Amino acid sequence: MIAPGSVAIVGAAESTRIGVVPDMSQIMLHADAALNALADTGLKLSDIDGLACVGPMMPQQIAHYLGITPRWVDGTGVGGCSFMLHVRHAAAAIHAGYCNTVLITHGESGRSRINGTPRPAEPQSLGGQFESPFGPAGPPSLFPIPVLRYMKTYGITHEQLAMVAVVQREWSSKNPRAAQRDLVSVEDVLNSRMIAYPFRLLQCCLVTDGGGALILTSADRAKDFPQKPAYILGTGESVETTMVSQMADFTSSRAFRVAGSEAFRMAGIKHADVDHLMIYDAFAHLPLFGLEDLGFVGRGEAGHFIEERNTAPGGKLPMNTNGGGLSYTHTGMYGMFALQESVRQVRGTAPAQVPDVEISVAHGVGGMFSSSGTVVLGRDRP
Repeated sequence: MIAPGSVAIVGAAESTRIGVVPDMSQIMLHADAALNALADTGLKLSDIDGLACVGPMMPQQIAHYLGITPRWVDGTGVGGCSFMLHVRHAAAAIHAGYCNTVLITHGESGRSRINGTPRPAEPQSLGGQFESPFGPAGPPSLFPIPVLRYMKTYGITHEQLAMVAVVQREWSSKNPRAAQRDLVSVEDVLNSRMIAYPFRLLQCCLVTDGGGALILTSADRAKDFPQKPAYILGTGESVETTMVSQMADFTSSRAFRVAGSEAFRMAGIKHADVDHLMIYDAFAHLPLFGLEDLGFVGRGEAGHFIEERNTAPGGKLPMNTNGGGLSYTHTGMYGMFALQESVRQVRGTAPAQVPDVEISVAHGVGGMFSSSGTVVLGRDRP
């Protein structure tokens, strides 16, 4: 196993613009973020010998566009948490000596659709055969399916679900780059337009354009760079099912539990050691599932935990401090932006900075609960 802290993130940056960027294609957003991350480190493209990205852009397309010839590549694509897996795989590759400096990129024209629109499930696929005939219309009507069972099992109220969006808007109000910054109330959330029961508009993620990039290298080199490194203490990954209807338990994600426990085991940390948390929030129920499946609270307790403002500014477990996918940005694959905020918090450079963050956890989901990745970052090397 890789020693905790032996690899670090030394460069982290988003695309120059996020939100609505109608004049940049996906590959341009990849490149823009990559160049910004390089500027963050002082490196040149010729210094990069490892590359990772996720479709629809393939590593060979990004490498050709940037003019680099890496000796290690990773095109793992498991949805929005792919970047957490890329961090895990890149750390292993650096540890094994396959490469020295890895660039991980993301770019997505989620709102402007410069590169076209998403394709529906193929008729011959599992989802096309066994879910599509029943009428779901994409993530808003598929992703929330488990929350109805969760609400019935644990008695979670609509008001508690609304508090997820309320608290995250408090965080985004402190972030100049956030797409939505106006404070909202529980009543505002519950009075917003119904999208797919039980979720209304303010409980669904944004649809934006943007990109991000990370640069990883060995911890021995980390202090040679201008920015503070974020040391990789632990990582985890897992998958469950391509169809949300086939989850083993609608109130819990097996992939969440495996990825989270592996990352915590590798890092050698307890929940009380975590100062800051990012949980992928494509919809308002994901932070509830994440808090419980990662073990921060017991079953059915996450709604009350958020309602009591434990994850809000000034709370004991600050969560989604950039505003999350609900209020900051959500290009379609949000995991990169969760990682970016964890890096900023560990560096001490976040717009809504939490005091004295030593350990941050970034936890992601892919597909409709189909996959998961968890990364534990530390301010200091163990």
